[in-house]
Amino acid sequence: MKKVFIINGHQYYPFAEGKLNQTLVDKAAEILTTKGYEIKQTSMKDDYNVEEEVEKHLWADVILLQTPVNWMGLTWSFKKYMDEVYTAGMFGKLCNNDGRSASAPKANYGAGGNLTDAKYMLSLTFNAPKEAFDNKEEYLFSGKSVDDLLYPQHMNFKFFGMKPLPTFACYDVMKNPEIENDFQRFEKHIQQYF
Repeated sequence: MKKVFIINGHQYYPFAEGKLNQTLVDKAAEILTTKGYEIKQTSMKDDYNVEEEVEKHLWADVILLQTPVNWMGLTWSFKKYMDEVYTAGMFGKLCNNDGRSASAPKANYGAGGNLTDAKYMLSLTFNAPKEAFDNKEEYLFSGKSVDDLLYPQHMNFKFFGMKPLPTFACYDVMKNPEIENDFQRFEKHIQQYF
């Protein structure tokens, strides 16, 4: 049986309570449970035990990070989680330090990951419209993709040896939401890649 660890990275703001991200977490858990997957979950709104979180990463075949994109990156609560959990897993659990050796101290930085059989998927919610990405005419992202914007998070997972599944995104969720369409696309995405 496949094992999926779902992390809800939402950070509460008065104008963004987290209902969409939680609904996507619930939909993913429901779809995957129906397909026979075993699920574990963590939410940034709840307390967590650092060592238990490291163990959830070791247990999982796939880590699904469901999160809003705030100020062009991840929420501060998830960044804190990474600082605590990923640092605790650095020396022999999630990875063997940074992958370099005494015999080659300048080579293979980041190649020490122990989760080489695991995959990850980013599922993101944006205020930005889809049209803001992959278009050199657009001011802010200047032709960059969603994955370009989230490159540092891809590198964090790659540092542990994980392989990416295609990223999913809901766009323009505050000003021009298409939530029912997003839910349909999300279900199709989960069915296709899991």
